[in-house]
Amino acid sequence: MFLTIITFILVLSVLVFAHELGHFWTAKRFGVKAEEFGFGFPPRAFGVYKSNEGRWKFVWGANDVDDASDTVYSVNWLPLGGFVKIKGENGESEEMDSFAIKKIWQRFIILSAGVFMNVVLAAFLFSFGFMIGMPQSLDGASNKAIVRDQKIQIIQVMPNSPASLAGIKIGDVILEINKNKFINEKELQDFVGSNIGKKLEYRLRRGDEEVVLMVTPAYIKEIDRGGIGVGINETGIVKYPWYLAILEGIKSTIILLWLIIVAFYELLKNLILGNEVGADLAGPVGIASLTGQAARMGFAYVLQLAAMLSINLAVINFFPFPGLDGGRILFLIIEKVKGAPVKREVEALVHNIGMMLLMLLVLIVTFSDISKFSTGFKHLIEKIF
Repeated sequence: MFLTIITFILVLSVLVFAHELGHFWTAKRFGVKAEEFGFGFPPRAFGVYKSNEGRWKFVWGANDVDDASDTVYSVNWLPLGGFVKIKGENGESEEMDSFAIKKIWQRFIILSAGVFMNVVLAAFLFSFGFMIGMPQSLDGASNKAIVRDQKIQIIQVMPNSPASLAGIKIGDVILEINKNKFINEKELQDFVGSNIGKKLEYRLRRGDEEVVLMVTPAYIKEIDRGGIGVGINETGIVKYPWYLAILEGIKSTIILLWLIIVAFYELLKNLILGNEVGADLAGPVGIASLTGQAARMGFAYVLQLAAMLSINLAVINFFPFPGLDGGRILFLIIEKVKGAPVKREVEALVHNIGMMLLMLLVLIVTFSDISKFSTGFKHLIEKIF
């Protein structure tokens, strides 16, 4: 459990820090003063800054800094990512180095830079992962890939199928069936299809444990042959030469970015139309649990999860909802159409309401996550107290 917490904090810190670094760097490039750039969230532990006299100074604790000529670089007590405080970001200042007086296209780039940095971070993580070896479906692997730990993994379980009733889950790795080992997808399907009505012993790897289940294949109408009602895929740890790893990393990022955008579109469409939502939402607790599972599986799995979370963070932040970067960009578009900015008080109120709704959603999803992972959290609380 402590490995889960530490890994989750590290992953979240990298993702948020990269996001805020994008805002910070572009603000500086356009002459906007970044009043503070901090690692972690306040309260401040200490910071360093250049004074109006040109000397570097330290500031301890959360004391106000009145003589800073530029950014206060701080380390804060809550080690969860970072933040950047941009001068005039809420329209409260109209000085030359204020965000509020910059051209709309400049403000658009500053607001979008965090999202862009998360996409760049994902491409970097995927590229580095492919240099050292990263789990991947072998369907999409290049013929120049070096593959190890090849296995057949469950990627789909049909409801009310023999597999579902027996307790097989998505992510399970098939080690043996009736003591027969398979590394080829078709051979496994042919074997299972030829044993309709006969109980088969499946030995599976689930996380860091082995599970043995008895499953009886049946005729599956959807595929017009015998099976147990699962989708399988050949996967392995795939490694590329460094120059191909970079290309594969960029390609994986673009593909995953598009898939996540489509998934969000389908989710929103189903919510608006009142259709059943076919996706599970995970909050901080659920993500922490996934991070812990990845940490136990190995460093490459943590890299892969971090890259996927980085892209998710980018897509969510760019969504035009008040309080998010996309919501602030929406107000820039309104300003461009109107020819004048929305009143600062009105925009601030809308963003505050948006943030309250987002926090409410996070709380609801968190309570849902806790109910799913209650055993692990009960165990953690018992250890602490």
